Amino acid sequence: MSDTKTLMRFTGVGGQGVLLAGEIFAAAKIKSGGFGLKTATYTSQVRGGPTVVDIQLDDEEIYYPYANDGEIGFMLSVAQMSYVLFKDGVQPGGTIVVDPNLVHPTDEDRKKWKIYEIPIITIAKEEVGNVITQSVVALAIANTMMNAIDKQVLIDTMLSKVPAKVHEVNKIAYELGEKYAKEAMAKGNS
Repeated sequence: MSDTKTLMRFTGVGGQGVLLAGEIFAAAKIKSGGFGLKTATYTSQVRGGPTVVDIQLDDEEIYYPYANDGEIGFMLSVAQMSYVLFKDGVQPGGTIVVDPNLVHPTDEDRKKWKIYEIPIITIAKEEVGNVITQSVVALAIANTMMNAIDKQVLIDTMLSKVPAKVHEVNKIAYELGEKYAKEAMAKGNS
C-alpha cells in the first residue's frame, strides 16, 4: 500500500446515500489529478439492507478495486447491522465515526479503534432541515478527519453531482459536517 493511499469505508442501509459520498470522493480525487475508486457492496435487500462502499484515493494508479480487510483507515456508519458486518475491515487504531442514535459500539470496539460519535442523521434532519443531505454531512466529516482532498475541490465536485435547487442546503450540510468533525476531534474519541 503506498503512502499516498487513503482507504475509507461508509456503511449504512440501502437508500441512505452512502454511495453518493463514495462517488463524490472518487470523482474529486480524479479531478485533482489522482486516482479514485469506489466499490459498493449490496446485500440481497438493496433498500433497507446493509450497504457498504469502500473508497480508495491514491496519487498512484489503483490496480485492485477492493479494500483489503484490516487496511481501512476510516469508517463511517449510520446503521448498527452494517457496522457489525463491516467494522473488522478497519485497521487497529483506525478511526470510526458512528451516529450514536443508530450505532452502538462495544467496549472492545472502543479499545480497538478511535470511535467518534456524531449524530449525522439528526444534523441533516434538524439543523440542515433536509435528511437527504446526510451523505454530504458524512462526506464533510470524513474529509475533515482524513484530510483526503482539497475542501474546495470536494465541494465543487459534490455540487456537480446534486441538482442546482439543493446547492445551498448541501453547502450548509458540508459546513455543519466539518464543524461537528472538528469539535469531535478536539474533544477526543470516546
